Amino acid sequence: MQPKPWPDVPDATVRVARAAFPKGALAIRIRDELGSWYEDADFAGVFAVQGKPGVSPAQLAMVTVLQFTENLTDRQAADAVRGKIDWKYCLGLDLADDGFEFTVLHGFRGRLAAGGAERVIFGRLLDLVKERGLVKAGGQRTDSTHVLARIRELNRLELAGETVRAALEALAAAAPGWLATVIDASWQQVYGQRVDNMRLPESQAARDALAVQYGRDGYYLLEQATGASAPGWLAELPAVQVLRAIWIQQYYRDIGEGGEKVIRREQREHGLPPGRDRLLSPYDLDARYGEKHGKGWSGYKYHATETVSDPAGDDPGTGRPELPNVITDVQTTHAAVADVAMTEPVQHSLAAAGLAPGEHTVDSGYISADLLVACGQRGITLIGPLLADHSPQARAGGYTQDAFAIDFDARQATCPQGAVSITWQPRGKQGKEAIAVRFDAATCRGCPARDQCTTARWTGRQLLIRPRHIHQAVTAARASQQTPDWQERYKARAGIEGTMRQSTHVTGIRRARYTGLGKTRLEHLAAATAINVIRLDAWYNGNPIDRTRTTHLQRIDLEPAA
Repeated sequence: MQPKPWPDVPDATVRVARAAFPKGALAIRIRDELGSWYEDADFAGVFAVQGKPGVSPAQLAMVTVLQFTENLTDRQAADAVRGKIDWKYCLGLDLADDGFEFTVLHGFRGRLAAGGAERVIFGRLLDLVKERGLVKAGGQRTDSTHVLARIRELNRLELAGETVRAALEALAAAAPGWLATVIDASWQQVYGQRVDNMRLPESQAARDALAVQYGRDGYYLLEQATGASAPGWLAELPAVQVLRAIWIQQYYRDIGEGGEKVIRREQREHGLPPGRDRLLSPYDLDARYGEKHGKGWSGYKYHATETVSDPAGDDPGTGRPELPNVITDVQTTHAAVADVAMTEPVQHSLAAAGLAPGEHTVDSGYISADLLVACGQRGITLIGPLLADHSPQARAGGYTQDAFAIDFDARQATCPQGAVSITWQPRGKQGKEAIAVRFDAATCRGCPARDQCTTARWTGRQLLIRPRHIHQAVTAARASQQTPDWQERYKARAGIEGTMRQSTHVTGIRRARYTGLGKTRLEHLAAATAINVIRLDAWYNGNPIDRTRTTHLQRIDLEPAA
């Protein structure tokens, strides 16, 4: 890389662009309003200091952002650099500039992901709008949406077969001569085509037999690749390492008097890894299975945080709001990461950027009792509903923990029927402080409301409550959630749904373009930057963002029905 200043727009490009777009275009207006927010020096850490000069990384970063504003492929983006006047204007290119090969974009992303520089794409524009006073610390909101991995969903049988086939393909490319000495033509018949092109057996017995065959073949291949006759580097091939990892999760061998027996692990008998650890594909080791609101998927989560310039989260109508809604933070995780685990990382990221929120509006998935207290101690107000009580008593409409009077000074609890607890024992649960409270078994056994309170047959009702400061904070939060003022403030969260829809529909992040968490994170940061560019362009021109569409019929002022 040889750092160069961002080029001025050539006069010929200016004349043609003004003639072609008399009303302007997004790429032209952004260049006029914001200039350039990338510099070659921003990417110095991921480029070599010697060798053939490459394409300007600052321009490649700008192309990447423009690519996501129009949801283009790499090939289409490279064609746009060559053929679109507005893109040439934004990049400062001459009309005759022939651009670059589309594969350069793939290499550029690979450098960023490998060098841990993904956030430069997003952070430089955010720094610029902060300098111009277009984004400030204050009220912000966060939510997540599901992202499908760029893999085909496989059942366990297909996963085993495709993993062996992927390892064979890698070995055939890396050491064909060696591979020909350890397998015969029968392997080509079984693994010569992708599993999704095969017709798997219909009977369960035949499927079980095929699963065992896959297991034996996988173990055999691992033994040969790590044996004395194999080149030492074969065992280090990524596909061989993937085969080893998936086989640890899916199979085990039992060596007894009758010889070696390959057994496929079953959930009930042997146990399988939890969803946060279970590998789903030999081609993407970071994707995981997750569920949210009853919907399951294989892949990742996209967590976005944005400023709230309009407290009600509604369309600003005519004119423009005081400040644009700007995405201030993006986090990407695999699908099994709970939303609540991301509240702290999001707030730390915002604080590092000088944008710590005063009010942080989230949904219930992002709030726990401990976070509620911790955020309050830092001066951050979490606005969102606490998780509902899903205890058996709550489901049956009986006496929940909220129905008991807790006296921390007297170290006792009183039930709705007036009985007082007999024990008060501090204890830890999953690394958290708690207090175990128990009522007398004889008293509970003769209570007329026993069926509403406990199903225990030999003991009395038991409660597990949090320490005083957490219990009181939760109690106050639950009471506050019932007030009109809190419900009005919580309406601000609705606006993030429009951001999620804009992200998935405009930039196409619903299905990941790339494999692996690093490149998917880079995709999300580039997509969020593209959304910010689109919003800034709309804000500069006084156009409301995502204004609700209305039909001609809805616009008629009709009298209400009698």
